[in-house]
Amino acid sequence: MKKTGAWLFRNALEALGVRHTFGIPGVHTTEIYDELNLSNQIRPMLVTHEGGASFMADAVSRTSDQIGVLVVVPAAGLTHAMSGIGEAFLDGIPMLVVSGGVRTDTGHKYQLHDMDMQALMAPLTKKTFKIETHEQVMPTIFEAYECAMSGEPGPVYVEIPVNIQFTKGTVSEIPQPKPLQRCKKPLPVDDIKAAAELLLKAKQPGIFLGWGAMKGRLSSMEIATLLNAPVATSLQGLAAFPHDHPMHTGMGYGIAAVPAAEEAFKNCDVILAVGVRFGEIATGSYSLPIGQKIIHIDINPAALGANYAAEICIEADATPALAALADELSYSKGRADTNNIADLIAQKKKEYKAEWRAHDSGDKVNPGVFFSHLDKALNDNAIVLTDDGNHTFLAAELMPIRARRHFISPTDFNCMGYCVPAAIAAKLENRENQVVGIVGDGAFLMTAMEILTAASENLGVVYFVFADGELSQIAQAQQIPYSRKVCTILPTLKYAPFAESVGAAYVKMSDDRDVEQQMSRALDLAGKGQPVIVEVNIDYSKKTRFTTGALKANLDRFDFVTKMRFIGRALIRKITG
Repeated sequence: MKKTGAWLFRNALEALGVRHTFGIPGVHTTEIYDELNLSNQIRPMLVTHEGGASFMADAVSRTSDQIGVLVVVPAAGLTHAMSGIGEAFLDGIPMLVVSGGVRTDTGHKYQLHDMDMQALMAPLTKKTFKIETHEQVMPTIFEAYECAMSGEPGPVYVEIPVNIQFTKGTVSEIPQPKPLQRCKKPLPVDDIKAAAELLLKAKQPGIFLGWGAMKGRLSSMEIATLLNAPVATSLQGLAAFPHDHPMHTGMGYGIAAVPAAEEAFKNCDVILAVGVRFGEIATGSYSLPIGQKIIHIDINPAALGANYAAEICIEADATPALAALADELSYSKGRADTNNIADLIAQKKKEYKAEWRAHDSGDKVNPGVFFSHLDKALNDNAIVLTDDGNHTFLAAELMPIRARRHFISPTDFNCMGYCVPAAIAAKLENRENQVVGIVGDGAFLMTAMEILTAASENLGVVYFVFADGELSQIAQAQQIPYSRKVCTILPTLKYAPFAESVGAAYVKMSDDRDVEQQMSRALDLAGKGQPVIVEVNIDYSKKTRFTTGALKANLDRFDFVTKMRFIGRALIRKITG
């Protein structure tokens, strides 16, 4: 039979269950877009910038059962999209990145967008493919999907030359995708038993969960209860364990963690770490205490024991590994809470919340007040997103992520501009859920035009813009060692007319007295299918535990001469102004 490459591509996506693609059509993808338009299943989504498209594809993978699919032109489309592709690559998020390619049947040099896309994409993806025949189209898409979804997930790139798209070629069959096998290695039963034995012998075990442990939440809860073990998560893994569980402590467990986590983990002698890579953000700039025996479970063998030496390394998919470990522990009597960990956690959480509520924010919005009201206002299945900035760690420390409430954030690539487009895709795939984005004003400026996409699709996303007029996280980092702020003061954006111009409603939250009423108003407007921009006059004067802990960790790593130079310069500048 003879089929065009575009037809074969569309049918491959349909066989994979894809519902949306994201991008901007160009001369190298018009044939693909025309074919996608004929699909009764797939809807190609137009965005304002390919960077936004890549963040949307990332969010689809994080908040649904689908893989996010990016369809862009080669060269310029791909370079615009690289931020979102890089975020997915470092965060371990599957993504199918597809671009057109220059013609391969003319022999001409210097074609439009003519560059080596395979070399360009190799450092940002798990694997790259260039299709050379029609027969390769569907098998390649299926292979790319399997690569993106198996092992540690990540983006995979496929280049389809434009002449393959619009010409008809002979194919021997219309294949179907094979059943997906996430981890091809069998579960190491002996290692699971050894891990259970080590945990049961511990004086006080602790549990540290990352994004990889998301689907093993029920098993993690069972293990935590059996062991009476405190549970901390990475930033990316905040939703891997419910905030209202008595053993939940918060993000991280060292000097950069909230008091409940730091105190509960202080005497832990064995740590069960699952689906977490002990990266810089997850460890508070590598400030976790050392000396505990670590049981490290991760699907990526390169991550096992990479930054913190592990007593037991288990290469496995976290979900079945946690289930097997919970089953093994269930044969024992478990551990009594001899260290009164649950009471300690509850007390420290109460004190930290009170500490924030007591902070004097003057005529601005107290973050403690804001997140307390947001917790009460949202449904349990709401999806909460952040961007990169000071607001990220405020949300991580102060926003409860309960049993069914989801949380996503850019993490290891740490890319600003993520929240606005990602929230659109999260709402697109989860129309029945409340979706709220918490974004700093600097990050908002990067991708705010994508709200046009939300308005055109009647997507009721609420964006709480923490507006203080600065790139606050960096400004704070500048203030201590330099006593000055350089290139971190933002130009003024008039939010009300901007909201009107992109089809969004506008709400202003000036101080604590406004929070409850204006939050309710914003959520009501979003419930009617309109995106909402809430300008929050946020108070950033009180620093998060993460900020102070990470700064201390970085300063402590300096050699003596460098440390004295930084301290001396800061003192001189503070005195002289």
